[in-house]
Amino acid sequence: MAKKEIKAGLEDLKKKLGEGKMVIGIDRVMKELKKGNLKKVFLAANCREDLKKDVHHYAGLLKIEVEDLSASNEELGVLCKKNFFVSVVGTVD
Repeated sequence: MAKKEIKAGLEDLKKKLGEGKMVIGIDRVMKELKKGNLKKVFLAANCREDLKKDVHHYAGLLKIEVEDLSASNEELGVLCKKNFFVSVVGTVD
């Protein structure tokens, strides 16, 4: 059952990526998160601990959903079709 939940999170991420409603990168995600413009935030499994705490803190204040993925930042970068590692992704809609 846990694998289905993990795959569901990645499928949701792929769907939003196809629609072009994504914000990629630590700086951009944190900026939009503080403004309250994001609906959901995805964190890579090997994301920095201080970044995870900050994201969970601001998301908790604004009641924004945060999903900790089992995929590494390298896998998340490949999934987002980027040639660099991606630790944080946010959905705008």
